[in-house]
Amino acid sequence: MAKDKKLVEAITSMEDDFAQWYTDVVTKAELVGYTSVKGCMVIKPAGYAIWENIQHELDRRFKETGVENVYLPMFIPESLLEKEKDHVEGFAPEVAWVTHGGLEPLQERMCVRPTSETLFCDLYSRDVHSHRDLPKIYNQWCSVVRWEKTTRPFLRSREFLWQEGHTAHATAEEAEARTIQMLNVYADFCEEVLAIPVIKGRKTDKEKFAGAEATYTIESLMHDGKALQSGTSHNFGDGFAKAFDIQYADKDNTLKYVHQTSWGMTTRMIGALIMVHGDNSGLVLPPRIAPTQVMVIPIRQDAAGVMDKALEIREALKAADIRVKLDDSEKSPGWKFSEQEMRGIPVRVELGPKDIENGQAVLVRRDTREKYIVSINEIPAKAAELLEEIQANLYNKALAHRNSHTYDVTTYEEFDKTVNQRPGFIRAMWCGCRECEDKIKEDFAATSRCIPFEQEQLSDVCVCCGKPAKKMVYWGRAY
Repeated sequence: MAKDKKLVEAITSMEDDFAQWYTDVVTKAELVGYTSVKGCMVIKPAGYAIWENIQHELDRRFKETGVENVYLPMFIPESLLEKEKDHVEGFAPEVAWVTHGGLEPLQERMCVRPTSETLFCDLYSRDVHSHRDLPKIYNQWCSVVRWEKTTRPFLRSREFLWQEGHTAHATAEEAEARTIQMLNVYADFCEEVLAIPVIKGRKTDKEKFAGAEATYTIESLMHDGKALQSGTSHNFGDGFAKAFDIQYADKDNTLKYVHQTSWGMTTRMIGALIMVHGDNSGLVLPPRIAPTQVMVIPIRQDAAGVMDKALEIREALKAADIRVKLDDSEKSPGWKFSEQEMRGIPVRVELGPKDIENGQAVLVRRDTREKYIVSINEIPAKAAELLEEIQANLYNKALAHRNSHTYDVTTYEEFDKTVNQRPGFIRAMWCGCRECEDKIKEDFAATSRCIPFEQEQLSDVCVCCGKPAKKMVYWGRAY
């Protein structure tokens, strides 16, 4: 029992130190490892399996909307990067440069892609000539490099994995429709698969993507009351097209510029999963994203018939299309239970000699730790039922937490008190002026998270300056 207890004690309580709790979970659950490359991480099998499930589910949803996957180089010539002024200025502080090829200096510096807009523009300038060539609905799965000063596993690292969609359209209306369509794909994925409720809206001009005409976002709230930008979709208008001379001959044979979009989601969503659903025993994974949904744990596995029955149950769960593993290691049952909880596996099946005598097993939920005595032949059906219940419960719990940590304020004094004493989302009216947005950030280290699509009139005046208000905005401190 001492060993069983030690595994949980290795995790700092989130109430004592949330940042250390997070670090403990990602390392003890063996999601990541540290490397000799400062600011970069090894994504271990347990962590990469989650990313594979994210990839699989997102890729399926993308392709249902007509997306095709491509792959572009990881190096961008400096002259290409500089073609769009706002874009290069936005990324300049984070760019990593390659200056030598082997022992020879390069004639032109190459940046390691921080994002691939310029490469896609170069591609479109070569491939798009006629209205018949449009639209181009592309996506690539890759890594990108941004030279971050402060890093944290999954949330912010110098190299991370993501997908970046890039599309080109004949009209502004088509581009806007695709931008919103992909934002909705992200929102549905987060809520239906990751069990994370999100707020959909538009970024302010201060917070929008460098070079974009408009940036749309989904924002989620972590357990500690900080916001996390969970996916973005950008409408570039024809700005990039003009910089890269991407024109097409329309049906009337006149030359027109294309309208472009870009949208992305990254491995930081694994960090979101941890911080939304985790507890002081470790990970809590929603069943639809969990690499292993059920763990079968034999008790006294050396006893006659126990392993045979455990294997039989595993195969029955597999046949029911449930992702299942069997822990036949020599660890004690208590240690196995703690490890299953640490790794966030949604359901475990406990099976010992007495259970077999009675034709039953014990099923235990990870989210509530409730136990159910189930006849052996009913295990697949009950497990499937529990997985759906857990998925719904995690979403509802996260939604309740967000709602109880969202505060409406109408004065600057209320904003000050709320942001410092009640971590969470703050909803407040805004006049639309950059000066007020800058002042709130300077005074409170809080940023505008989004202008939600669903607007409410909380008051008639800006929370900062008292001038007539134009929009209700979600504010908060963020990762």
